[in-house]
Amino acid sequence: MPPGSGWPEDPATPGTPVARTAADVQMLATAAGSLAELAARESVCRACERLVQWREQVAVTKRRSFQDDTYWGRPVPSWGDDEASILILGLAPAAHGGNRTGRIFTGDRSGDVLFASLWRCGLAVQPTSTAAGDGQRLVSARMAAAVHCAPPGNKPEPAERDACAPWLEAELNLLRPRLRVVVCLGHFAWQALWPQLARLGYAVPRPRPAFGHGAEVLLSSPARIAVLGCYHPSQQNTFTGRVTDSMLDAVFCRARELSGALS
Repeated sequence: MPPGSGWPEDPATPGTPVARTAADVQMLATAAGSLAELAARESVCRACERLVQWREQVAVTKRRSFQDDTYWGRPVPSWGDDEASILILGLAPAAHGGNRTGRIFTGDRSGDVLFASLWRCGLAVQPTSTAAGDGQRLVSARMAAAVHCAPPGNKPEPAERDACAPWLEAELNLLRPRLRVVVCLGHFAWQALWPQLARLGYAVPRPRPAFGHGAEVLLSSPARIAVLGCYHPSQQNTFTGRVTDSMLDAVFCRARELSGALS
């Protein structure tokens, strides 16, 4: 928003307007003119009271092993290659992962497994992601979350998902000229994606495709884009063997293959 518009601004980032309601999110996300501007607006959102209270409480109480860390404690914005042809969509930041480091899937066990796979498939420059500024960089890929704040119990409420949806829609719209593949990590991300694709004019199948690991849906209108399903690399899934390194590699290598084929 232009200076003097009367919109409340974040004191730490002058000039960045703050969303305080779901209606604010819709307006601010739609008006973002670049991925950098969108990320700045995402990072100061205060639209969901329950999530604001939880993320900030966690940032103060901290986990014992991270007592010396300064927690991010804010919405975790999307990040990665601005020219990405692949978007990796997760559920929400982990309380002591992204909510601590300020970067999605960074500093938690899920991220350890995820980035190792991305590195093996040529989508990341190193196999680990431990902190913002650690040298990690995504290659032709970008990461986003269906909900940008860490939720209690890792379970966002439907109203919180819906309030956050315009951020995802704006991300997809800004990436649209180059975007060829979306990888959904888990059922929640899969469900969150389809309404936003439909809002952007994509011919989403009816009934909506069912989620499954390795599920693959090709949309051809108004532009060709593939949606892939992937089990979430959560500790529960990796410890039980529901998802393995080879299963993750198969999805991400397929995503890279499709991103080239659909260009």
